[in-house]
Amino acid sequence: MTCPGDAPALIFMPGGRDARLAATLLSEIGQPAEICPDLDRFVGALDADAAFGILTEEAVRHADLGPLAAAVAAQPSWSALPFVVLTRHGGGPERNPEAARLSELLGNVTFLERPFHATTFASVARAARRGRERQFETRAAVERLRRSEDTLRSALSAGRLGMWQLHPETKLLTVTPMMREIFGRGEDEPFGYEDFLASLHPEDRPGVIGTVEAAIGGGGEYRAEFRHIRPDGSLRWAEATARIEREPDGAVRLVGLTADVTARKSAEASQREQTEDLERRVAARTAELEQAHARMLDEIRQRERTEGQLLQSQKMEAIGQLTGGVAHDFNNLLMAVLGNLDLLSRHVGEDARATRLIDGAIQGAQRGAALTQRLLAFARRQELKVEPRDLAELVRGSEELLRRSVGDDIELSFDLPEGLPSAQVDGTQFDLALLNLAVNARDAMPDGGRLAIAVDLAEAAGEGDLAQGAYLRLSVSDTGTGMDAATLEQATQPFFSTKELGKGTGLGLSMIHGLAQQLHGALRLSSRPGAGTRAELWLPAAEMPAAARAAPAVAATHRQGGALRILFVDDDALIAMSSVDLLEDLGHHVIQASSGPQALSVLEGDAPIDLMITDYSMPRMNGGELSRRARELRPGLPILLATGYAELPEGASLDLPRLAKPYMQRQLAEEIARLGL
Repeated sequence: MTCPGDAPALIFMPGGRDARLAATLLSEIGQPAEICPDLDRFVGALDADAAFGILTEEAVRHADLGPLAAAVAAQPSWSALPFVVLTRHGGGPERNPEAARLSELLGNVTFLERPFHATTFASVARAARRGRERQFETRAAVERLRRSEDTLRSALSAGRLGMWQLHPETKLLTVTPMMREIFGRGEDEPFGYEDFLASLHPEDRPGVIGTVEAAIGGGGEYRAEFRHIRPDGSLRWAEATARIEREPDGAVRLVGLTADVTARKSAEASQREQTEDLERRVAARTAELEQAHARMLDEIRQRERTEGQLLQSQKMEAIGQLTGGVAHDFNNLLMAVLGNLDLLSRHVGEDARATRLIDGAIQGAQRGAALTQRLLAFARRQELKVEPRDLAELVRGSEELLRRSVGDDIELSFDLPEGLPSAQVDGTQFDLALLNLAVNARDAMPDGGRLAIAVDLAEAAGEGDLAQGAYLRLSVSDTGTGMDAATLEQATQPFFSTKELGKGTGLGLSMIHGLAQQLHGALRLSSRPGAGTRAELWLPAAEMPAAARAAPAVAATHRQGGALRILFVDDDALIAMSSVDLLEDLGHHVIQASSGPQALSVLEGDAPIDLMITDYSMPRMNGGELSRRARELRPGLPILLATGYAELPEGASLDLPRLAKPYMQRQLAEEIARLGL
């Protein structure tokens, strides 16, 4: 940020033509000026947006300079307003007592002895303006830092994360209010390092102390889960993560975040108890039936298999619901982050480093959004654009990408017959699933090998996980290391991975498994150690021929008809703030509502509304209910539904265009354009 072009230079030169002459010289260098008729006016105009001040020594020689001194002293920390003092007494403070007094009072002052050349005056004025521009840049940097701190504070509060710092040498512990809340301490209650240690459960205290000392000694990360006892006697679980930071003087500090994980621990304990109880009952029942006839033993084995399948199904369903909910909430958080970063990227100017940092943050947030898509795929809550597609043609379209992804050490072959029926599939998700299978195969062949990809028509007899009928089958076979039976059984479970830490999320196969089930198909894996792996993706055959495809979507263009009057509804203040800024930056006029009833009160009024954009998940009245009520009040009102779920909950089918969170300004503009507004 630079000094605004209309920031005036303040001139106080009573009497004569000096003030008008100075204003004329300033106008020649493009500097606006304001002539102040008296000292009170000059002092009153010395605000944070003034460029610099010009005054004559004789104008203030006998004046009360108290107000001027107070105004100079009251400047913000970033400001040191430049002054140019015109003097007749032979120079600066060393020869002129009055100049010395003004130098001490004004601080950032330049003395210019009269008579002077116009070029000298212009040079001094430019120097003062450049100095002020640097001060304005400092102000902008301070403001950006303040906004960044506010954003971080809001994110920590939204995630209920307590932040803390520990100086190992002094044992000084500094904590945020949320950290105090986690440990049950009030704002005025002491909570230092010794208080923290005293609150730990006696069995967990040595481990926490050892972990902290190891992190400090090794300079690594600190991570621990532990129990602590609040002042009210309640036992809680906390999870802490931190790392060592080194100051320029060599001093170290431990900086970290802490979250209350009591609810998660309780859920885990409850699940363990249920599993143990089930295991005890199954074992007792098995012991009783072992004495029965062979036929009864067969029944027992069948029952055990059925119970195992049921338990696995229930577990996977529970994990699916959990991951779907997490993905929804994480999408909302990413919406606030991406929206603000998108807007911020437009205001960094020529600052290459700031642009690079913002781009990096946007890419990181977009990776988080991609991760939520995998979670939603596993939870079967992603929105699919299902249509008849030629699988062989889709594979051919991905051939170049597949060859680049697997590398030159792997021999890649294809068996893609012509004339196969179409499959009911989402083309984009199919491409992603195919790429995941190819990359998994590549990683299983570190020394090279063969990868065969084929598509054929298969029939299912209605047994197991497939209904009876015709299916298109994608087969991906490798000659890699293979998997044993235990690994194969867990391969499609979320977050399970045989890769090294940091090499994979463990969501690839679980995403494909979720996609197959959502399309009423199946993912089947077969493998043996040393004999490679074969993955088969079964997808239902379409009734219509492959040629009958949906016409490609026409790329949306930005509206050319001027600004819209938009009613924006979202109960999340962070999302509402960033989204309103995005819309206003596009030139639209926005009315904001934080709930369904508040939005209805706006629609009941006379305010013209061209478009309503509403979140789906809101308390008291969700976006679906609000949309139905809004159409009753204003039939034909265009409505855009924004949601962190890529697929709305069961029973919430709405014939409304949807905008998936997180979105950026470009996507928001495209969705508005698709509405024809």
